[in-house]
Amino acid sequence: MVQSEVQSEVQFDNSYARLPERFFTKIAPEEVPAPEMVLFNTELAAQLGASDWDPAVFAGNVIPDGADPLAQVYAGHQFGGWSPRLGDGRAVLLGEAITEQGRFDIQLKGAGRTPYSRNGDGRAWIGPVLREFIVSEFMQAAGVPTTRALAAVRTGARVQRERAFPGAILTRVAASHIRVGTFQYFTAQEDLEAVKLLADHVRARHFPEADGTLGLYEAILAAQARLIAKWMGLGFVHGVMNTDNMAISGETIDYGPCAFIDGYSPKAVYSSIDRQGRYAYEQQPSIAHWNLAQLGSCFVPLMEAELGSQAQAIDALSEVLNRFPALYQAEWRQVFGAKIGLADAGEDDVALVQDLLALMAKDGADFTNVFHGLSDGTARDWMLDREAFERWSERWQARRSSDYAALMARANPAVIPRTHRIEQAIEASLAGDDSLAKRLVRVLSTPFDLAEADRDLIQPPAEDEVVAQTFCGT
Repeated sequence: MVQSEVQSEVQFDNSYARLPERFFTKIAPEEVPAPEMVLFNTELAAQLGASDWDPAVFAGNVIPDGADPLAQVYAGHQFGGWSPRLGDGRAVLLGEAITEQGRFDIQLKGAGRTPYSRNGDGRAWIGPVLREFIVSEFMQAAGVPTTRALAAVRTGARVQRERAFPGAILTRVAASHIRVGTFQYFTAQEDLEAVKLLADHVRARHFPEADGTLGLYEAILAAQARLIAKWMGLGFVHGVMNTDNMAISGETIDYGPCAFIDGYSPKAVYSSIDRQGRYAYEQQPSIAHWNLAQLGSCFVPLMEAELGSQAQAIDALSEVLNRFPALYQAEWRQVFGAKIGLADAGEDDVALVQDLLALMAKDGADFTNVFHGLSDGTARDWMLDREAFERWSERWQARRSSDYAALMARANPAVIPRTHRIEQAIEASLAGDDSLAKRLVRVLSTPFDLAEADRDLIQPPAEDEVVAQTFCGT
């Protein structure tokens, strides 16, 4: 492992490494034989302060000057079951790039074994790496808080899953990688000092205006309410909303068996491991609420120290937690109000949106194309019960705002990362052709403005293209 000076224009630090040693394990990425760049995010690289990056850095063979690699420890509830020790089993945090916009974690995902790998090899293969790159960059372009992808590289090694695949590493950029499960780990250890240190670190990095523990909790809840409402507005199904996959910053993190709904169903589930539908589309707000309740329990000792009694602490935190449904509903009204051209959607407008969703669910109508079609007059073409839709449309036209077209133009993408297209890109990449992956990244970087030559990407999957299940597969 060598230290690099080629990235000297990037100012690196690692504030997380200054926390006590029990928060992480310092470990360097495992070297790989033949780094090869597949996708590179030039726009994001420029934001981070560099336009010329060495592929060896993204493979973990070279450590940027000023970086301090480590793997974070955390715990979590996975599908409701408690796992007391998880951590970065295949990721290494190089450090933080310091920019005018703040600090951004630079993490290598698929960088080799760590003390938290359990029985895993710590590696990733090209399929999940391409999926996360494509989907996370679309989410950024669509205005959803998200981790981002800086680079995807092949490693030159093979990774054994159900068969041998080309190995790959994703360079992930995040506001931070601190999770609900990070707090849970130290709470389970009864390490109040660590919980307080972590809370102070989170407040300084993400919510500097938050007043005390209660203010921090309020800020985290508000960020999650905004995030989940935006997911719902895109028909996004995360697939693994475990507490260790919920970022404290309010960003979308850990794109594993995620998918976007084609034919609308509120009960849509894609993840192969979500056999009970715990993380179905319609369940995401309530799961976020449940996860936040677990976080609240971590804050009880801190609040007890501030207020003087456990009962008062629980009451204060419960009062904040119980506001989440109303916070979420307000965000949902704003998101879906904009999708149908309502400048200030109120309670009375909820029924208008819900009636449209009910019609779409009855028909299995394409989620993205119906909403985008409201602005260009093609929504009817995607419905089966067109008479019912026309009746709804009359109500909608009487209610929509005078500037409805402008509102809808930035609320309804013309194109999304459809699962069958991602799978086609992965298969092509396995055959040595990365052009479709690059095309998807290019088109999805401006999802509201679709060129005529790219209109084929709006089509839902044909019957023989439907992908019923998605897999984590990293």
